Amino acid sequence: MFETISESLTRILYRIEDTMLAGLLLIMIGMSVAQIFLRNLFESGISWGDVLVRILVLWIGLLGAMAASRQNRHISIDLLTRYLPERFRIFVNSMTAFFTAILCSIVTYHGFRFVIMEWESGSKAFAQVPVWICEAVIPFAFFVIGLRYFISAIIFMRSAIKGSHPS
Repeated sequence: MFETISESLTRILYRIEDTMLAGLLLIMIGMSVAQIFLRNLFESGISWGDVLVRILVLWIGLLGAMAASRQNRHISIDLLTRYLPERFRIFVNSMTAFFTAILCSIVTYHGFRFVIMEWESGSKAFAQVPVWICEAVIPFAFFVIGLRYFISAIIFMRSAIKGSHPS
């Protein structure tokens, strides 16, 4: 029963991530097209449109990285692991996932400190939107990615101990 609830919750969270990613991409494309249209036909534009597009690139990039971390689908160089026996390959994958989780934890910590500094400064990014809101995706995304890789490291390690490949 716990697995069924866990799987359902996981699917819901993945759908939320995918919906946010698609929605932000549509907003970014819409703003870019609107800016081009307004500049070429009316020699004007939305004053904060370019800033919004740059911020959306950050959000889409980090939400995309979160989506890639779901099933360990980040870009990797696996030349060494191709030639290792299965048991050692699983162990190396576990250590790589654990190291990735540690690095993501460090970025989460410093990203959070960065967002706090921006919150304290009170500066605005565009249209009275505080800068810290635009940057809050940094610690959040790296926290989620780090958590996923920590869980992945544990799963790989348990598989290495049992001598089977993780499913």
